[in-house]
Amino acid sequence: MTKTANTGSRNNDEGKRQQPSALENFKPLIVDVAVPLGSYYLFKGAFGMSTFAALAWSSVVPAVRTVWSVVRERRGNAFAGLILLVNVVSLALSFVSGDPRLMLAKDSGVSSAIGIAILVSVATGRPMMTEGLKPFVVKGDAAREAAFERLRTGSAAFRRTERVYSLVWGVLLLTECVVRVVGAYTLPVDTMVWLGTVILVGAIGIGMVVSGGLAAEPMARMISAEVTAAEEEKTEGAEDVEDGARREVAVAA
Repeated sequence: MTKTANTGSRNNDEGKRQQPSALENFKPLIVDVAVPLGSYYLFKGAFGMSTFAALAWSSVVPAVRTVWSVVRERRGNAFAGLILLVNVVSLALSFVSGDPRLMLAKDSGVSSAIGIAILVSVATGRPMMTEGLKPFVVKGDAAREAAFERLRTGSAAFRRTERVYSLVWGVLLLTECVVRVVGAYTLPVDTMVWLGTVILVGAIGIGMVVSGGLAAEPMARMISAEVTAAEEEKTEGAEDVEDGARREVAVAA
């Protein structure tokens, strides 16, 4: 019994050592989203660079991350690729000029590019938004991380819900783009200057509610159920081993 207790204690210690920190859990979001976004405002605000130059220099990290993942890991880095796409589209749109309505309409170009990229990722079976959702559903827990990966490879229902999450955001961003373009050419310019931001913020709020109810919460429940099932299976296995040891002792006696 002492040996079993020591083994269990050692396994718990190993589990604690292996459990990722919050920083490690959110590392993809920090490196692929926060760093490029922060560097853009740093270059533009602190160093006084033009919008074009700031976008170009802030694209360096996502560009390197995208190339590195393809060359070294033989797979695309979805988040880094998405931020790189956003910067490239923004660079292209920086050359667009014209009447005020065109300038308002072009702001929706980034949303449409992101929406299309997300829908393409869903169609190809690699939903792009999963990497952004994952830290929030695994919560930095090693057992939930393992359960996530098991479900991702072994559960059709989990993969379907994973696709739904990205699909909601892809459709929503494209819809937001269409609404802003229509508004830019049908509403007074002064109205769309502030209404465009309201539409974007509203779309994000709706996306969080809808994607949470249709996908994020069901995925979290499936992960919790998988963790519980794995723990019960481990407990039953340990009990079977202990029962077998007792029988062997009884036979030997």
